[in-house]
Amino acid sequence: MILLPVLSFGFSGAHAFELGDPLKGEKVFRKCKACHAVGADAKAKTGPVLNGVVGQSAAAKAEFKYSKAILEASQQNQLVWTVENLNEFLTKPKAFLPGTKMTFAGLRKEKDRQDIVAYLATFETEGGS
Repeated sequence: MILLPVLSFGFSGAHAFELGDPLKGEKVFRKCKACHAVGADAKAKTGPVLNGVVGQSAAAKAEFKYSKAILEASQQNQLVWTVENLNEFLTKPKAFLPGTKMTFAGLRKEKDRQDIVAYLATFETEGGS
C-alpha cells in the first residue's frame, strides 16, 4: 500500500491515512455516482466533479455552487482535501463539516474509505486517470 505524508490544513486527523486499492475503490464509488462523477467527460451533478480532488482546496471547482459551509472552510486554503481530511469527511460528512449540502451518511468501514480515496487519487484535475 502507498502511504502519503500527513498534510496539516485545519481539519486533518492525528494519524497518517493509508491509501487502499483503487480497483476496490471504484466499486465503493458506485455509492457516490448518483451525485458525483469522475473521468475525462465528467459533468457536475448534485455534487461537483471529483477529478483532482485529492490535494485540492475545498470549493475549487468554479462551475459548482457550493454550500456556505464549504465556502467558508475553503477560504485562504483552510480546508484542503488531503487524504486524511477526505477520510474524516467520508466517515460522516455532516459531523466533519456542519452545514454541508452533502446528504450522504458516510462510509463506516475504514477500508472502504481507504479504497475510495485511492480511487479518487487516480483522477487528474482535467480528466481521467
